[in-house]
Amino acid sequence: MSNYREIVTKAVLGKGKKVFNHSHFINVSNTPTNVLGCWVINHNFKGVKEGEKIIVSGSYDINIWYSYDSDTKTDVVKETFNYKEVVNIREREGVDYTDASIIVRSLKDPTCREVKIDGNKINYKVEEELGIELIGDTKVKILVDENMDDWEEIVDEKEAMKEIDESVNEDYLESKKED
Repeated sequence: MSNYREIVTKAVLGKGKKVFNHSHFINVSNTPTNVLGCWVINHNFKGVKEGEKIIVSGSYDINIWYSYDSDTKTDVVKETFNYKEVVNIREREGVDYTDASIIVRSLKDPTCREVKIDGNKINYKVEEELGIELIGDTKVKILVDENMDDWEEIVDEKEAMKEIDESVNEDYLESKKED
C-alpha cells in the first residue's frame, strides 16, 4: 500500500519578467551640439503586492555628458528619475496568493537606449528588465517507502582483515598440482 506524506514549504508560486521603457527629457542651460555619453546609475527598486497587482517602485540617476558652443566645451547634467510601475499577475487556479511575498530582481540593468537633442532639451529613453517572483507556502506530496532499509552495515576493518587472513588457503597451489 502506498503511503503519502505532505510537506509544507515555501516555494515559488509564480514568476515572470517584464521590460520597462521610460522616455524623458532634461533641460540644459547651454544649447547642446552633441551628446557624448549617457549613464544610468544608482538603481534602487522594491515591489509590494496590492490585491492582484504588484507595484514596483524605484529610482535611478541619469548622467548625460554633452558638448556645446560648437563642440568646444562640455558639461554633465544629472537628474534622478523616480518611477512606479503596476504589473498584473496571472493567478493559477488552486493557488493561494494572499500571504505571498514578492522578490523583484533586475534581469537587465537600466540602460540609455536613445538620446536626441531638441533645442535646449535632451530627450532620452531608458530600458530595464525586471524579474518578479511570488513566494508563498505550498504543500508537496511525497511517497514514503516504509519497507526500505536505508541503514548501512558498519564493518570493523580489523575483523574483516582477520576473516580474510583465516579464509586464505596457503596450500591452494600445491593441492591443485596433485589433482
